[in-house]
This record gives sequence, structure tokens and C-alpha cells, in this order.
Amino acid sequence: MSGWLGWGWLRGRDASSPGQPKETPGPAINKQPVTFANRTFDPAAPPADMPPLPAGEVAECDSNFQSDARVGGQSRQTDATHAIVTITQINVTLQLTVTIWVPSEATQHVLEHEEGHRQISEYYYQTADKVAERVAAPYMGKEVAITGADLQAVFRNLLQQMGAEITEEYNKELNPEAAQLRYDDITDHSRNEVAAQDGVAQVLNNIAP
Repeated sequence: MSGWLGWGWLRGRDASSPGQPKETPGPAINKQPVTFANRTFDPAAPPADMPPLPAGEVAECDSNFQSDARVGGQSRQTDATHAIVTITQINVTLQLTVTIWVPSEATQHVLEHEEGHRQISEYYYQTADKVAERVAAPYMGKEVAITGADLQAVFRNLLQQMGAEITEEYNKELNPEAAQLRYDDITDHSRNEVAAQDGVAQVLNNIAP
């Protein structure tokens, strides 16, 4: 039997010449373009779809890194309750959505500060496909023994679990949070006079991969 399941949102084919060993294909990574929006709000009546402002903040940059991994495989049944699963396909779709929320009377300094957060997020996203490929590659060609009365159900659950593992590990490895926190430390959340570009440069030179 064969299967194809994903975790979140979510192919590969290899060919070899006669007499040559077949090579395991790599995972397919689909990195979508960054989606960006700039929103203003009334501090006295913020819109319902705006995330809550952190304590002491007057504006925010909401960066949403999304990852959907789908895993496909084939299962070779050895008896009524046992089978060997081989992972044959992995497709990972990546997306970054950035929304800057600023009050209608925000100063230029505040605007530039939030743009700094955006630049850090987009810098990390530049190599997100490499991170996803590194995380997913070890699963390609992997063989796993499964057992159970309902092998089809166990098979589906295994593929779903692997998709979830790939997504979780991608989030851990990408993780721009330390850089964002460092940027806020340097700029005191836009409350000091440090220029946003100087703060971004310092962060990316010292923390970013």
C-alpha cells in the first residue's frame, strides 16, 4: 500500500539508468514569497484582528512563520499485523506573513523600529528553505517497521507524525526570536535614540546564522 499525509498544509520522483543504483531523491521545498501588510490603528479602539500589544509597547511587528510538511510513503506488508514503511516523498511548504501595527500618530522613529523587526524576520526567511531541506532530508528513504491490527491506520498515523516532527524541528532551528529580543534590548523597544538600521546591523552581525 502507499500513502500521502501532511501536517498543516501540503512529491518527488527519481530515475536511474539501467545498471546504476537508484539515488534517494531529496525533499521538495516550496518557499512562498513574503506577505506583508502595514496597518494603523486607534489605540483607544484597536481592531478585533490585531494581536494584543505586549506590555509597554505602542506598536508591534507580527511575524508569522508557517511550515506545512507532507510525507508520502509505501508500505510492504510482511504478515497480517506487520509491515515495513519506506518514506518516498516529502513536500514542505513555507510561508512568512509580516504585519506591522502602528498607531495613527506614530513617530517616524517608531515606524523605523518596527521596520527593523521586519528586516530581521525577512533575513531569517532568506535561508528558511535550506533549514527545511536539512531537517527533512534524513527522513527520505527511511524505513520504519510498523505493527498493529489495522496497518492502514498505523501507516497513516506514522506519516502524519513524521510531518509534525519535521514542522516542529524546522521551527526550532529557524527561530529568529533571540535576534528579535536582542534588537529590542539594543533599541530599548524604540525608546532610546539608537537608529533602527544600526540595531539591525548589530544583531545580524552577531546572532544571525
